Amino acid sequence: MSDILLKYMKLGYQYLVNHVLAFLLIPTAIAVAVEILRSSPARWNSFAIDPIHILFTSFLAVFIATVYFMSKPRSIYLVDYACYKPPVTCRVPFSTFMEHSRLILKDNPKSVDFQMRILERSGLGEETCLPPAIHYIPPTPTMDAARGEAETVIFSSIDSLMKSTGLKPKQIDILIVNCSLFSPTPSLSAMIVNKYKLRSNIKSYNLSGMGCSAGLISIDLARDLLQIHPNSNALVISTEIITPNYYKGSERAMLLPNCLFRMGGAAILLSNKRRDRSLAKYKLVHVVRTHKGADDKAYKCVYEQEDPQGKVGINLSKDLMVIAGEALKSNITTIGPLVLPASEQLLFLFTLIGRKIFNPKWKPYIPDFKQAFEHFCIHAGGRAVIDELQKNLQLSAEHVEASRMTLHRFGNTSSSSLWYELGYIEAKGRMKKGDRVWQIAFGSGFKCNSAVWKCNRTIKTTSDGPWQDCIHTYPVHIPEIVKI
Repeated sequence: MSDILLKYMKLGYQYLVNHVLAFLLIPTAIAVAVEILRSSPARWNSFAIDPIHILFTSFLAVFIATVYFMSKPRSIYLVDYACYKPPVTCRVPFSTFMEHSRLILKDNPKSVDFQMRILERSGLGEETCLPPAIHYIPPTPTMDAARGEAETVIFSSIDSLMKSTGLKPKQIDILIVNCSLFSPTPSLSAMIVNKYKLRSNIKSYNLSGMGCSAGLISIDLARDLLQIHPNSNALVISTEIITPNYYKGSERAMLLPNCLFRMGGAAILLSNKRRDRSLAKYKLVHVVRTHKGADDKAYKCVYEQEDPQGKVGINLSKDLMVIAGEALKSNITTIGPLVLPASEQLLFLFTLIGRKIFNPKWKPYIPDFKQAFEHFCIHAGGRAVIDELQKNLQLSAEHVEASRMTLHRFGNTSSSSLWYELGYIEAKGRMKKGDRVWQIAFGSGFKCNSAVWKCNRTIKTTSDGPWQDCIHTYPVHIPEIVKI
């Protein structure tokens, strides 16, 4: 009974605080209106109308309106996006992955056992995919194979996006590509320009080395460019090319990425055109970026290096989750005031003051971000990442369902995982007009980046997309340990 009473007290508090302005302004407006109506007609007749005053007032109103609309940031719309779906020929069941590991690491059975333990607890399913070059024994990570993977993933995503939106290559004004570990010459952005014969005056950018959070960095860059280039379209490509980055050594900290990272990519179309407002799926509300690279531990917690045998791989530090938690706290501190209702901000402020003045042992108040967002897209970096964020943000199983199911079906697709998660929510028919979405990503450096979107229209389930043939089977139960 006390729990129910406490729940309703909190709901009443939230409603009162969040609508305090209405409660104050409405009685004030009524009182002013009554006073005006009670005024004598003679008082109204005493006011003389001066044409000069009218002209000056009109000019001032027009001037203020002009300054306001010229200084107001342009609205950025997400027209649509498309995710790459690998063919079944690239599928890597657990049995295949472990068989290859035993053959490749036949002289190091401890490393094989380590990979098996990681895979059993990873949260990945049997349908994740690796590029063709990794299916060979031993893998053949040649430059041609890496380019082949990049072309397949990127071109397929762009073709799907162009088909769904009717976008023509000549209509693309800005091109941004992010791929952290594969950075050939000519660049991937140049590869796209060549393939689709884009305009010679296109503004193209190629971001590399920025980790799994680079997708939101690309969105932030596109937003800034669309602010200064009116009536423009921006095409953003987020991917990670696995072929040249498959680690063939035996260091445990560097074997982790082999178990988690899989093929994937996404193409996103952004626009600042007013006519796209009614067609677009989402409107960009906020982008918040946090960089902890000034700290040495944070800088080196995801680090590309050579092992003692000279084999290159990505070393994931054992402090990674602690550092990610600190980065998340910094990011939340910035984004909280932008999105949280007044009731949550006041509770957080009162708790902070109480800890500083009265008792430092008071439990810190964790804002209820469920008051600010209907949907959460947490980077599917691994089961531990999702677990940690679910715990820290006090989210329900449904709130992290999209992240867990994306990890299970597609694995860690790096910066593009957020778009597979958004696609899952849409495929389930859960995205309604006015819903708010919080995308959270982590990346090397160390970075935590957030993007907030607002749904423009209720999104109907479609017959295409990466989830089309399996959405009816999800969500699935994912056990703590899958025996291989």
